[in-house]
Amino acid sequence: MTQAKQKKQERALVIVESPAKSKTIKKILGNNYQIEASYGHIRNLPDNVLGFDAANGFEPTYVIIPEKKKVVTKLNELAPKFDKIYLASDPDREGEAIAWHVRQVLKVDDNKVFRIEFNEITPKAVKHAIENYRQIDMDKVKAQQTRQILDKLVGYKLSPVLWKQLGNYHLSAGRVQSVALRMICEREEEIENFIPQEYWSIHANLEKEGKIFEAELTKHKGKKVEIKTGEEAEKIKTELLSTDVKYIVDKVTDRQSQRKPTAPFITSTLQREASSKLGFGVSKTMQVAQKLYEGIELGEGAVGLITYMRTDSTRISDDARDAAKEFILKNYGEKYYPQKPNVYQKGKQNVQDAHEAIRPSYPDRTPESIKQYLTNDQYRLYKLIWNKFMSSQMSAANIANRTVEISAGDYTLKTGTSKVLFDGFLKLYNENSDSEETKEVKIPDLNKDDVLNCKEILPKQHFTQPPPRYNEASLVKALEEYGIGRPSTYATIITVIQTRKYVEKVDKALKPTMLGRTVSKQLCTQFADIMDYKFTAGMEEKLDKIAEQKLVWNKVLSDFYDPFMKEVNSVMQNAQKIRIESDVVCPNCGRKMLLRTSRFGSQFLGCSGYPECKTILSLGEGGEVKQPGEETKVEEKCEKCGGEMILKTGPYGKYIECVECKNRKKYIVSTGVKCPKCGEGDIIEKKSKYGKVFYGCNRYPECDFALWDAPTGDKCPKCGELLVKKTSKNGDKIVCSNRKCDYKLEVVTDNSSEE
Repeated sequence: MTQAKQKKQERALVIVESPAKSKTIKKILGNNYQIEASYGHIRNLPDNVLGFDAANGFEPTYVIIPEKKKVVTKLNELAPKFDKIYLASDPDREGEAIAWHVRQVLKVDDNKVFRIEFNEITPKAVKHAIENYRQIDMDKVKAQQTRQILDKLVGYKLSPVLWKQLGNYHLSAGRVQSVALRMICEREEEIENFIPQEYWSIHANLEKEGKIFEAELTKHKGKKVEIKTGEEAEKIKTELLSTDVKYIVDKVTDRQSQRKPTAPFITSTLQREASSKLGFGVSKTMQVAQKLYEGIELGEGAVGLITYMRTDSTRISDDARDAAKEFILKNYGEKYYPQKPNVYQKGKQNVQDAHEAIRPSYPDRTPESIKQYLTNDQYRLYKLIWNKFMSSQMSAANIANRTVEISAGDYTLKTGTSKVLFDGFLKLYNENSDSEETKEVKIPDLNKDDVLNCKEILPKQHFTQPPPRYNEASLVKALEEYGIGRPSTYATIITVIQTRKYVEKVDKALKPTMLGRTVSKQLCTQFADIMDYKFTAGMEEKLDKIAEQKLVWNKVLSDFYDPFMKEVNSVMQNAQKIRIESDVVCPNCGRKMLLRTSRFGSQFLGCSGYPECKTILSLGEGGEVKQPGEETKVEEKCEKCGGEMILKTGPYGKYIECVECKNRKKYIVSTGVKCPKCGEGDIIEKKSKYGKVFYGCNRYPECDFALWDAPTGDKCPKCGELLVKKTSKNGDKIVCSNRKCDYKLEVVTDNSSEE
């Protein structure tokens, strides 16, 4: 038997992260390969302790994630049956760590386990990976472990500080999320402190041979005009309307410019463009892109349509470049392909350039050709990626610009127009579709010394505008510019700060809540280094250097740990209860209203005069105060007529009622905490037959998990069970739900009514 035939009969197990890839890879590799999934990480640092030993070089201790025990058992049952095992987790630092964790739990010899990676799920890429297997890159793994330990340490140590000071067990802090929150809060302060400045512009409607066009006043006696008041504007208007003033074309300037295409997408630019052009949130963009990467059924089996969507690199492979060239020449002609292929330089020094940019795996598969197989969201995102990639390989556009200066006595007015002479890459993609450069303005054919008729002078009042609030796209851009976080983390960061009620969306913009601003202020005051932009970006650079063997991972942790712990211990010893005072005055007694948080994490205002005054006010979307009697709409629609439902409170608890047909339904109050027993249900508020409130799984009777006290969502640092909040006359406490555990954290709160 030849070596080639022997090799063909080898059976291999390929372990990927997501089962969604399995069909696509199985189709490529054939029957000698079995594809199984780890379903992401299979091990993690334990929940109930920090999970590393600072005194022993920060050596981490990992445990199998409870819901992954069946996965580990299955992989170990399969592994001995195969000649080779290929670890094919994602081609990034996180994927490298997942591969290492899988290797650690597999009970097989080292000589049959190999690491492979591919940037796209195509026959060429997957088969090339199989033929070029390697060992696990432990430098990447150490970089990931360092990041994991840092994040665990910061969150684990800072969150209790917030609990103690603000009396709110729903709070959390994070190495990157807290800096992103600071960014949003500082922008809000800029907006509030902004003082608008008045200014005026003057426009003239001019006419030549029956054609009317607009010109704007720009100069007076050769100097730039700045008009600050309406009186100044009226004075200039009077002068321009004088019968002595003649409007004469003084100068006509024609020039041509080239507009070059920009690089194909990286993760952050895809997130920004999908937000601005498609209205997708960052999380949605990544979810849809993940599906396109893993594979879509196209009638011929599952096909991976795009390259890996977590990348900082603008590089593309030679094969992709050649495929794009062939497509452009065939479908658009030679003039649409540049004399030399477009090459894009990476923007940062720490870019992981082993990856490619985000591009279609098969450039010849146009969006229209596969539209019938895609959902609307998949089609729109794929089209965006395809158009962006193909346009990046096309010729520059040629733009003709004409600028006309018109004299009117001592004044100069200006007008102009732009015309696309050759569209080039704009045929497929225009980032700035409303830009002045490509927007053609109709003006008559003007020549030097033409005399024009003035039909009207229009002064226009303006005010300078404050910077806009961040939306998801602009926050991603800011984080990227500061070097904070990584593209793969942006979606999670934005989700967490909203889930924790630090930030709310108002007209798609991110607005900090009173709670978010207080949390940010406390952290900035007490932990200046952790909240510093440069410090956070510098830590990201250190993680990259660990992966590049330029820094030692536990030395980086040691340098951070000692001063950080000293700072935390000092703050914790001196931490005092803080009341979050709002600007709202109690409508009943005139005292200040305080921000409070219910046992379920919802925010409301309670009178600072409690218990004498028990007034509470609800907070709506964006943090606006809802006066008593205002109705709260819920997202759910009426089952009977489809009408709007509103939340009401009756003698037996809360319920929702249709505004149209008055259909009523019991309102289920969710704590937002997953059931720890079954892992599937949510813990909701219930009432016993005697009317006492308790908390149980919504999958009852399939799952009988129940608690008498409200769960916080956090786990006990001693035993790992759920923490709950106990309320008494002597103050609130956070305790462990396990009666055998003595963990307790005092939380000094005002004993206000909660709802």
